[in-house]
Parts: sequence; structure tokens; C-alpha cells
Amino acid sequence: MKDKKDNLKAVNQDFSKYDQVEKKQVYNLSEIEGEDEFDENYIIKTVDMSGFLTGNLQEIEKFSQDLGEAMEKIGFVILTGHGIDINIFSEARKKIIEFFEDIPEVERIPYKAKRQGSVNQGYFPINETTIIHPDLVKGWVFCRRAFNMNNDPDYNEKDYWPRPGYEPFFRELCKAKETIILPIMQSILRYLKCDPHSFDKKLTDTNFGFRLNYYPALDDEYRSKGAGRMLGHEDVDLFTILPSEDLDGLQALNRENMKWVRIHAPKGSIVINTGDYMQRITNDRLPSTTHRVSTPKQESKYSKTRVSFPMAVYVWEDEILTVLPELENPKYPPILAIEFHTKITSKYYGDDYAVDLND
Repeated sequence: MKDKKDNLKAVNQDFSKYDQVEKKQVYNLSEIEGEDEFDENYIIKTVDMSGFLTGNLQEIEKFSQDLGEAMEKIGFVILTGHGIDINIFSEARKKIIEFFEDIPEVERIPYKAKRQGSVNQGYFPINETTIIHPDLVKGWVFCRRAFNMNNDPDYNEKDYWPRPGYEPFFRELCKAKETIILPIMQSILRYLKCDPHSFDKKLTDTNFGFRLNYYPALDDEYRSKGAGRMLGHEDVDLFTILPSEDLDGLQALNRENMKWVRIHAPKGSIVINTGDYMQRITNDRLPSTTHRVSTPKQESKYSKTRVSFPMAVYVWEDEILTVLPELENPKYPPILAIEFHTKITSKYYGDDYAVDLND
């Protein structure tokens, strides 16, 4: 493969051979000044989840309809009333900065990312999030295996964490996020007129990709590279749970006019977006949504460090992804999750990353 710096002006369709769902949109992987258009009037829908949590059927139906409509229209929704103590989000931001600034690079390198099951788990140094684009972010991905969720006597914290003390805190954060997985999935299924509980078992103690993102301040050295903070992409998962950020930069592609929408979510809210698993099982009804992280709109914010901590919700590797049985004329045949997942993400990690069960 050519030097990834040559891909700074690449478009997503240059890598379309890796897609496992239909993606007709064409966009620049990184924001290119003067080329990208922005939809400054589009407002991402905000949906209050508190009614769902009361158990009132009428409120559940309303939430499901509001959530589903937003997912089908642009694939992003801002969630309020989710019931998670937002103080844990504030503490997480502090922990992530500490995690990346206090632990020297020499202690991180032994944990460089490698595939475990479907997920490329571990540390991603700056410019190494993918092999196709020099993103200006340091990341660390932890799947469920990295957490001692069930007090396993054979669990070894050192296998996943460079220093003690972080796993218990981030485990509790992941558990807090898990409380909204079933309500979100049940609501999406209800919106599609499908059995709302058909994924309850699959998504109980399911696998996930919990990522810590640390975006260094955009000084002259970083800006001279010409790269964005994170390239345009679609998530591989069912949906992603992302607590709102203090610093702007997250952008979503409005497929109706092919303009980018700057996402501004209020403090304490959670941004939800759909991924490739969801597009596959919904027969393209809820398409995988395109987004990226670019520089802040105001240059005065370039000197600020940005952090985020999304959770990508998957099913386990041995699950079969099939179009929901209630949906007519399925476009996609059944496929094993590990094959589906790794064929897509081999775009980012190399062709030998893909698991092909026919070989």
C-alpha cells in the first residue's frame, strides 16, 4: 500500500472493496478547506429517554418513534434523560488525560493493538489509528475481555492495563453505559415493527469496543501534517454510545444534501449513532452513519486537548448476522459476525487482518 500521507485527499470510495453493506455516499476522509460544504441549519434531534425508563407503554412508544425516525433520517441522535450519573463522565475526562499524559510511551508500546476475536484491542500511537490515514489522535481500545466483569479468578489486569487502578473505574463506566444498551435496541426494533426483545439475550453481557481517545493540542507541528483529528468513517457496530464532548469537532454527514453537520450536544447528554451491523440487519433501513472529528471551528480552541470515550456495541464473534425476519426482501445473506467485522476493518489494519472462513 502507498504511503498513507498520499491518502490525505482520498475519498471513502477509494476503499469501497472492504464494505460489507451498501454505501453510495462519496466524501473526503479528512476535511479539506474550500471543498467540504456544511449544513449550518441542520439540528441533530434530541430525544428524552426518561419516559422509556418509567415503563409506561405510551412513553416507550413515543421514545421508540422519536429515536427510530432520527436514526433513519441521519443516524445520529442526542440522548437526554438516560439515567446515568453524569459525574462519572466528568471524572472520565480527567482519568483519560491522566492516562495518556502520566504514562510514558515506553510503558504503552508493549500494549500496541492486536486482534482479539473481532476487535483490534490495545494502544494506537499518534498517526497509527489506521494504515490509510495519519489521524492526529492517540487511542486505546478495550473490549469486554479487558475488564474483570465477573470476578474471574484467572483475570490478570496486567494483560490489558499498563498500570493498576484504571480498570475498576472504567469498568464501572462501561457498566453504566450498558444500562442503556437494551432500551436503545428494543426501541429501534419496536420502531421497525420487529420483536423488541429479539436481541435481549445477544446483547446481555455482549462484547463491545470501549475506546479512549486523546487528541493533543493542534500546535504548528500537528497542523503542518495536513491531517484531520480522525478520518471520516462509519462505525462497524450496531450503535455507538458517546457522552457529549467539551470541545467541538465531531461532524456527521447529512446524506440528503451531502453536507457536513457540526454536532453540538449539551453537557451530560449522550450521542448515539448507527453502524454497519445495524445497516446489515435492518436491510439498509438504518444506514451506517458517516462521521469524523475535525479541528474546532474557532482557532482559539486549537490549543486545547480533546478527549472522548465512545463505546461501540457489538455482538459476540460467533453470532450470525441476518436481516431481521420481519423485514421483507432481504438484500444480504447471513454472515458470521467475526467474518463481517474483520473484512470491514481490514481496510484499517491490513488485508491479512480479515478472517475468511472459506479459506
